[in-house]
Amino acid sequence: MLKKFFVVGFTIGLIISAPFFSARATLPDYDLAIINGRIVDGTGNPWFYGSIAIKSDRIVAVGAVDVQGAARVIDAQGQIVAPGFIDVHTHVEGNLGDHPTADNFLHMGVTSIVTGNCGASVIEVGKFLSDLESKGIAINLATLIGHGSVRREVMNEEDRVPTPEELQRMRDLVDKAMREGAVGISTGLIYVPGTYAKTGEIVELAKVVARHGGIYATHMRDEGNKVIDSIQESLTIGAQAQLPVEISHFKVSSKKLWGASLTTCRMVAEARMRGQQVTVDQYVYTASATSLNTALPSWVLEGGRDKAQARLADPLRRAKIKREMIASINESGFKDWSYAVVAGYSANPAYEGKSISEITKMVRGRTGADDEAEQIITMYLQGSAGMIYHKMAEADVERILAQPFTMIASDSGVQTLGNGVPHPRGYGNNARVLGVYVREKKIITLEDAVRKMTSLPAATFKLWDRGLLRKGCAADLVIFDEKTIGDQSSFANPHQFAKGLRFVLVNGKPVIDNGVQTKTLAGRALYGTGKNSL
Repeated sequence: MLKKFFVVGFTIGLIISAPFFSARATLPDYDLAIINGRIVDGTGNPWFYGSIAIKSDRIVAVGAVDVQGAARVIDAQGQIVAPGFIDVHTHVEGNLGDHPTADNFLHMGVTSIVTGNCGASVIEVGKFLSDLESKGIAINLATLIGHGSVRREVMNEEDRVPTPEELQRMRDLVDKAMREGAVGISTGLIYVPGTYAKTGEIVELAKVVARHGGIYATHMRDEGNKVIDSIQESLTIGAQAQLPVEISHFKVSSKKLWGASLTTCRMVAEARMRGQQVTVDQYVYTASATSLNTALPSWVLEGGRDKAQARLADPLRRAKIKREMIASINESGFKDWSYAVVAGYSANPAYEGKSISEITKMVRGRTGADDEAEQIITMYLQGSAGMIYHKMAEADVERILAQPFTMIASDSGVQTLGNGVPHPRGYGNNARVLGVYVREKKIITLEDAVRKMTSLPAATFKLWDRGLLRKGCAADLVIFDEKTIGDQSSFANPHQFAKGLRFVLVNGKPVIDNGVQTKTLAGRALYGTGKNSL
């Protein structure tokens, strides 16, 4: 009988290839075997020693594996073997096609992503997914259909209730997207035009999604002073439309409400106890990132940029706008915009990495809320900017992370090394969880952290063959050193890949091989349960 392997004392990191394959006259039983690793299988159960065999794009064995039947063997002694991480909140519509290797995601162990979040997506879902897959991508991709994009397609950026005919057109677009493979619908209720939608409008579109087995993923209407009301609206939409709710980048973004995660987490937990399926996702930083446009009252942006510029050109309206801007930050417990840092500004890249207060001092020779509001308006008129807002408390981040219903998600796009001063979450989020919150702070266990990145997002978005190390599941895996894994990206120096990951496999193909990215385009489109439904 051929010898079986559970645990053997090979040298750490040894890769055995040709000797086993060349001695066989027939094709190997497995393309790849991973031995001696501590397997964290994605369930949340304690790790165990074992081996994994891969054939083509599938896991074909977990436990004892005959290494003589493998074309290649990876010795993972001293390493953790886990399912590839699934990032359920990304924004890659605009650049994955141009940067298909998705370097920043792969280097933090992410093998599958969900895009189309915050109400912004492509409309032609089927074409988008098939085009990317045919061109080639290094990462698996699913998408939501964005409510804001659908509303803009039908109603432009008008602040009003849709007519019955317009609502039906929106229903039809959502239905088409779900049939083409969208996994659900997203909203961005802080952004134009989503912010103009009433709750009932969203419920009607969510009902269409529910018929196809999809999910409602929301950037809530307010994550600051009205966060409680916004969570309640999210729960109401899910209950009335009868579909799962996923609350994006769950946070408390108001200095006056720091500590309110006690209440917000309890609201989700109580909804779950009532039988409502609710999850949240989170990036583990005390700063968010979004557009400078959110600093302006939403009514200013109604109808598009030309109308906004006309309003800002009127001295009386401009003064009113500034008063509302200042009142908004004061309500959140801030006296100025020193918390707001420019991530990207094409009109003047010298502003990148500086706060609005610093830029105002540099440009105007003085600072203060009124001058800073004026500077924000000027920057908006010159093309706007990408921003990082330092508005959260670490205690809230930790409390949210500890909840059993919390997933890990970056809220990032594909990053290009050296381009701007982006939020470090796009390079380090998953690795930061494992390095800071598991190893250093011990907020959660290693097994639970992996569950939050794998089986929980897979089950939430019905990606049934992902997120677990089980026979028959897709061969998406990561191998990392739990003692060294961590983020290196910072707010001051964000363009740094995570450390500690040795191997990343996507559909059975190494995309990071012994620490080196291969540029292999092994990713696939992932389709929702409504694809081609009757």
